[in-house]
Amino acid sequence: MISSLTGHVSDKDETSIVIEVGGVGLQVNVPAAVREEAQIGNTVSLHTYLVVRENELTLYGFPTKEERQFFTLLLGVSGVGPRIALAGLSTLTPNAIRRAVFNDQSEVFNQIPGVGKTTYQKILLHIKNKVKDVGGLETVAAMDDVDTEVLAALTAMGYSVVEAKAALQFIPKDAPKDVEERLRIALGYFSGPS
Repeated sequence: MISSLTGHVSDKDETSIVIEVGGVGLQVNVPAAVREEAQIGNTVSLHTYLVVRENELTLYGFPTKEERQFFTLLLGVSGVGPRIALAGLSTLTPNAIRRAVFNDQSEVFNQIPGVGKTTYQKILLHIKNKVKDVGGLETVAAMDDVDTEVLAALTAMGYSVVEAKAALQFIPKDAPKDVEERLRIALGYFSGPS
């Protein structure tokens, strides 16, 4: 099992990056945020998961052990393969998954491309008893509706989900809970320093 990789990014495409490790280029499928941040020539460290199929070996990489753990949890759901599990982590953060479990909101998983109602309900049921540390999410869960509206507004303006999530992280924790104000602050992320 290949547990982690550290090396230089030598290439990237729509779904993966190639990491040069000891003179060998390893193609690693990664979440969208990792792919967007990866710059050719830069060093990257990933926690990996190797999927072994009858006629292929496919490597998946994540910036944290936690994301890799959620990937394996999603793989355990009937009807969810590696591509959908990876799309899940390109769309939802581990905290968003925890919030969905904590609030029993299976529809949150409907944001994952290729996932229908039956599958997203299976996802919630499967991981409900396996996700630990859901305590302390009450305050995060309360903000979720406002931030979901901000995320929807940003994506409607043409920003990618990854860009919109990065802008949400830019909003200070003590910012007002008003959608318009939070949207204004999030848009400041894209304008950069004034």
